[in-house]
Amino acid sequence: MSRRPPTDPLPTAVPGDGASKTQAKRQSHALQALGEQVAGLSDARLAALELPEVLRDAIHQAQRTRSHEGRRRQMQYIGKLMRGVDDAPLREAVAAAQLGSARDTLLLHRTEHWRDALLADDEAMTRWLHEHPDCDAQPLRSLVRAARRDAALPPERRNPRSARELFQFIRPFLESVP
Repeated sequence: MSRRPPTDPLPTAVPGDGASKTQAKRQSHALQALGEQVAGLSDARLAALELPEVLRDAIHQAQRTRSHEGRRRQMQYIGKLMRGVDDAPLREAVAAAQLGSARDTLLLHRTEHWRDALLADDEAMTRWLHEHPDCDAQPLRSLVRAARRDAALPPERRNPRSARELFQFIRPFLESVP
């Protein structure tokens, strides 16, 4: 028996015409990883996103799933659902969440640095008042005096209240600084 040529030959692949199998897998894995990051967002951030109801339900199910294998399979399902969703807003939401966390951490470190500097020497008080002219010097000085007095006590008699009040006093000034 002789072979007949196929009536509908397969189209030849044109470079740049479509994604290769490897590229498709990479995109699928990237969407699944993005889905995991979206599932890690807080409920308030998730509520602000415009997601299809099926994807929103799948994300909530993934958040409730505790078994490793069940979570893995749910994340694959989320990756599949995300193929039909515009991922740009989701990437922006994840980046904003990560950036917000980094900003909060930076603010915390800057505030701790200023508190420690104010407790260490009077020169820091001059620098602080020069950088923040809208700060009332009198309450700042009294808070610094109380925190220094407390720091001079033996460790078992210390009360962190005055250092905490100083921290809370200087934090709003640093929040407005970029």
